[in-house]
Amino acid sequence: MSETIIEIENLYKMYRLGVIGTGSFKQDLQRWWTANVLRKEDPFFQITQGNKQDTSPETIVALQNINLKVKHGETIGIIGKNGSGKSTLLKIISRIVRPTHGTVRGKGKISSLLEVGTGFHQELTGRENIYISGYILGMSKHDIQRKFDEIIAFSGVEQFIDTPVKRYSSGMYVRLAFAVAAHLEPDILIVDEVLAVGDADFQKKCLGKMREVSQAESRTILFVSHSMQAIKNLCDKAVWLHQGQMQAFGPSAAIVNKYLTSTQDAHLLQVWHTQDEAPGNDLVRIRSVELEPQLASPDAPLDIRTPLTVRVQFWNMQEETVLNIGLHLFTASGECVFDLPSPAVTCAKGLVEGECTIPGNFLNDGSYYVSIIIVRDTSISLYYHEECLRFELEDYRENIQWYGKWWGAVRPQFPIQLKQAMLSIPQDSI
Repeated sequence: MSETIIEIENLYKMYRLGVIGTGSFKQDLQRWWTANVLRKEDPFFQITQGNKQDTSPETIVALQNINLKVKHGETIGIIGKNGSGKSTLLKIISRIVRPTHGTVRGKGKISSLLEVGTGFHQELTGRENIYISGYILGMSKHDIQRKFDEIIAFSGVEQFIDTPVKRYSSGMYVRLAFAVAAHLEPDILIVDEVLAVGDADFQKKCLGKMREVSQAESRTILFVSHSMQAIKNLCDKAVWLHQGQMQAFGPSAAIVNKYLTSTQDAHLLQVWHTQDEAPGNDLVRIRSVELEPQLASPDAPLDIRTPLTVRVQFWNMQEETVLNIGLHLFTASGECVFDLPSPAVTCAKGLVEGECTIPGNFLNDGSYYVSIIIVRDTSISLYYHEECLRFELEDYRENIQWYGKWWGAVRPQFPIQLKQAMLSIPQDSI
């Protein structure tokens, strides 16, 4: 069995809003004496029984009761919404921030990519900043010299290496900063949102370097990202944090599915049982609209592979009239993806229903809403029910190592082929 390289026990972190220290010199002195000389619990933040905090309105709990063990060579993804405590946890493990309560034990050298570019001086050249940043991140002069050419090649700024970094574009600046940090040789690599900046080529290099570190060099990685595909493909396990608490820990695919299912903003059904309360007019009234995802399993999230069936029922208050419905699909920003009309049908007075299935592997990931229009004689609008359904599709990629945003509103799987072409050379040219 692999040895435990990071162990976190009963970890809490609290902050007092708007105050540096306790707000009182006497309390600051008492706190320092108790924690550093007497080696007792911090007297300012008290943890009560039952693993709950005795907090005031001025106190915010960033992390509470975190317990985690990481084995040597594992790649652990950390996921959660903004403000869930991900970066705070990494800073505590990196020994940048002290915990309020609890312990963190680790073995080996830690390298943290939390703030890419820390230590860069705007007036110095890229070459000079490589040495300064390397020193700050724990590299010796010999290590920097040995890896200097590799760092420059990785950054892609060879032509400007002797130019002051204040003249670099933001992309060049980040490339050089990440190149320095990525070529450390730590036992534990901590990475926070490296995929949030840079172009597709930069992201590919970042992910490739992380894969090399985790697989070829068998080092431990803690990786924070909002790219769920990157988490599933790069990480063995995942930790889900929510409002400072650990919701789940386990295999990355299962934890990501749980997280996505819980966060998807969906409004999939509206039903009105009587005509009096139903939306519409004297001609037609909506009874129900529903979007039913055809999920592979009950706990699977909605993603681009999921077929979506839209059903609508409405009361027709007219005798023998020609009706059809239109399904309008919009992105969250209001751009129309498609306007799909049904065939026109002669309908008697009473309940009318329609159904349409949007196939899987057609829409791109993102948020969408559906509007329904009821039309008479294929030209006269009777009623338009706006934004009656709302759903969100997550990304899914198989055998693709790039995790940037996929272009387009749709993402169909049309047949496309690639094959090796045979080049024939005329005999008289030889």
